[in-house]
Amino acid sequence: MNSSEYKAKSKLILAKNLNFNHDKLQKIELFVNEVLNYNKKYNLISKNSEKDIWHRHVLDSAQLIKYIDSKKFNSLSDLGTGAGFPGIMLSIFYSDIFTFHVKLYEKSNVKINFIRGVIEKLGLKNSSIYENDYQSHILNSDYIVCRAFKKLPEILRISRETAKKPHKLIVMLGKSAQEELNKASKDSINKYKLVTSITSSDSKILLLDVNE
Repeated sequence: MNSSEYKAKSKLILAKNLNFNHDKLQKIELFVNEVLNYNKKYNLISKNSEKDIWHRHVLDSAQLIKYIDSKKFNSLSDLGTGAGFPGIMLSIFYSDIFTFHVKLYEKSNVKINFIRGVIEKLGLKNSSIYENDYQSHILNSDYIVCRAFKKLPEILRISRETAKKPHKLIVMLGKSAQEELNKASKDSINKYKLVTSITSSDSKILLLDVNE
């Protein structure tokens, strides 16, 4: 598929399957344009993924709303948000729920400045960007999400040692998902659910309730 076909197909799924309304789709369009323009000078996403950004980044991130209950919980932290995937996508979806707050953490100053500009330009008042200081205080969000962040054992350690309990952990994994889980300490991970990504049958999403 070419970029227009990726975009059309992804927007259809976003609207029909994931309930993104017209206003939110417009915000996504602005966000994507910002990413692509910024990517001409800075490395936000790989050049190879620009063509299928709507499928590989937008839709891949947006699918996480299926595993988030905004009626029961009101906060989310995205560790290592990068160019804003999935954090900004989730911020856009929950932008009309003023009690639901999205915290984005990133270590790159270039990406922090980009995210800060996007939050302001899109008017995402429910979002905040932090300079990767999750290590210096307790993560106090109901959900912690990770996409291309760190290896699973390190994510589990952060979840266990620096996050409030209970919380729900959502980790996007690749082809080696089951292998990573098998290697994870049984003390760190007990009951979990592994679901298949809508963007690739090889990719999995780990859903884990962390209670202690």
